[in-house]
Amino acid sequence: MSTTPVALVIGAGDATGGAVARRFAREGYVACVTRRSLDKLQPLLAQIRADGGQAYGFESDARQEDAVVALVAQIEADIGPIEVLVFNIGANAPSSILDETARKYFKIWEMACFGGFLNGREVARRMVTRTGRPQTIIFTGATASLRGAANFAAFAGAKHALRALAQSMARELGPRGIHVAHVVVDGAIDTAFIRDNFPERYALKDQDGILNPEHIADQYWMLHRQPRDAWTHELDLRPYLEKF
Repeated sequence: MSTTPVALVIGAGDATGGAVARRFAREGYVACVTRRSLDKLQPLLAQIRADGGQAYGFESDARQEDAVVALVAQIEADIGPIEVLVFNIGANAPSSILDETARKYFKIWEMACFGGFLNGREVARRMVTRTGRPQTIIFTGATASLRGAANFAAFAGAKHALRALAQSMARELGPRGIHVAHVVVDGAIDTAFIRDNFPERYALKDQDGILNPEHIADQYWMLHRQPRDAWTHELDLRPYLEKF
């Protein structure tokens, strides 16, 4: 096993998660990235390696306890110590409360909150045994972490719960040297989904009116590098045009 530290990104999609993985890889971390489809990770892995970084991809369902336990154990045994965990699963699926099904409501909670608990717990169990280097757990939140909009009952409930999890973990693990942070991403992100489905919003890109994933990743790196006498627990990021 290498002693090079690992940044584990759960939900390394084409926007924020991928940008975070690239950012930490540029700083010398081994990027371990997950999605439910390994094929979808190949472009990200190729880019990190082409830029001179180290990267490993894993097909993993963050909702399955056995899979999460095995993933963390494998990385710690074969690749290196996980010094950074970024939980970045969104699960944004709007629906009227009149039409919402119990199955979908529960699935959204599993993806956006329960997966955060499973991954956070497994990584924290390793982190508490180590000292001497910065160790960070970051949960990606959303506008729904703070307020529930119409047609987003399931998503808001899950994101509220993830925020509460982050707060509880921060209070328990902070005194043990582990920085736990929650990032509220309040606004549209520069993604193909926004481009294709919300063209008027995407048109604001030229005015810096939507979030650049690379700039979000810079803030995640900043959180990890903060001195422990001035840790940020909750950071909210939004374009200057965004109302709040």
